[in-house]
Amino acid sequence: MENLFAFVIGGLYATALFMMLRRSIVKLVIGLMILSNAANLLILTAGGLVRGAPPLIPDHLERVTTTMADPLPQALILTAIVISFGVLAFAVVLIHRAYEVIGADDMNEMKSTDS
Repeated sequence: MENLFAFVIGGLYATALFMMLRRSIVKLVIGLMILSNAANLLILTAGGLVRGAPPLIPDHLERVTTTMADPLPQALILTAIVISFGVLAFAVVLIHRAYEVIGADDMNEMKSTDS
């Protein structure tokens, strides 16, 4: 299972880098979204994949007798999702405003407006 996740994460990182190296600012933001999802999957995989095990200890048990998932990667990923959603919303608003002012989403055309 970890090998499959490694290939998926590698593919997501490659796709994200390809999208981020494009000239369009919209594709840059899409690349950032894919990159954040790849990082979240990397954290989940590094934390250890345990299938079907809950991250919490049931109330009726005093100690852990079964396999349980580590809740720390899940908490980190949840925090990262919330932060990346906020950054994405800010980037979309910024892109919309830049498109209104400049009239294009090409990075080379935005460079000419600096002077």
